[in-house]
Amino acid sequence: MKVIFLKHVPNAGNKYEVKNVSDGYAINFLIPNHLAEIATDSVMKRILSRKEQEDSEKKVHEDLLLKNIKDLDGVRIEMVEPANEQGHLFAGIHQAEIVPVIKEQTRLEILSDHIILKKPIKEIGEHKIEVKVQEMSVHFILSVVAK
Repeated sequence: MKVIFLKHVPNAGNKYEVKNVSDGYAINFLIPNHLAEIATDSVMKRILSRKEQEDSEKKVHEDLLLKNIKDLDGVRIEMVEPANEQGHLFAGIHQAEIVPVIKEQTRLEILSDHIILKKPIKEIGEHKIEVKVQEMSVHFILSVVAK
């Protein structure tokens, strides 16, 4: 069955990708969980117009962010997280957890896609984090403090 993915599904397909999948997988998993739709002509037109709209909104957001990203360079952002006595965090910090903290402390709206982390942060202390928007890259210090 030919489907268009509405969300990224690991080992199956990316958002807006059109693929052939088994009928059972589509009917029993993808479609009921709103992860994909059957790729008919009308659905394809609707989904692809939504994709174009999202892409244009993302481009406008990135252009605005590109003008303001210099304000983040060298800034110290602080997060308070629960940790043990050795300084290890109970849960790793990912890009998605950093985004609201940046917004709260600097008023910049950054997407988690722009934050470059090789692996989740799992220890207290200061960490140099890279933010990349289009071709511009800046760094800020993320200070993780134990609760």
